Amino acid sequence: MQKAVVARVGGYEIRHCDRDDIPTVIGINGETLPEHYSDYFYYDILAEFPESFLVAEADGAVVGYVMGRVEYGFSHLKKLGLARKGHIVSVAVKEQHRGKGVGSLLLKTAHEAMAARGGTECYLEVRVSNVQAINLYQRLGYKTSGRLEGYYKDGEAALVMAIQLER
Repeated sequence: MQKAVVARVGGYEIRHCDRDDIPTVIGINGETLPEHYSDYFYYDILAEFPESFLVAEADGAVVGYVMGRVEYGFSHLKKLGLARKGHIVSVAVKEQHRGKGVGSLLLKTAHEAMAARGGTECYLEVRVSNVQAINLYQRLGYKTSGRLEGYYKDGEAALVMAIQLER
């Protein structure tokens, strides 16, 4: 069955994740990122926020994903106040497919889905040593809004980065 494509870049197609994709997504996470989640966590995010859980395909194979949700809490862009905000929980693209616009398009498509669900901003956490990812987020318009010391299991700090969502 043909799955609906929501965006394209080069030879890549972005579409909504489905349950059958989760084992591949978990594999990409294990291959590309040092932090991992329980299998249940992926299925839970997919069930609650299917519009912002997306995968990138090349020649019918999943090569990247973004997993996001919408939350309500303190704004990362304003000094005071609450906001309905998107949270990029995890994003990854297999190494051989990086630098081709796949990560950017996954994030932009997730931003649109989060805005459609009422999000006014989006934030994420990124390792302070992940310069490649930080540069990507800055190119998309993310600004550093904080730093979380010892955020990761190995003790590394995270930058909190946020962007205003457009409706």
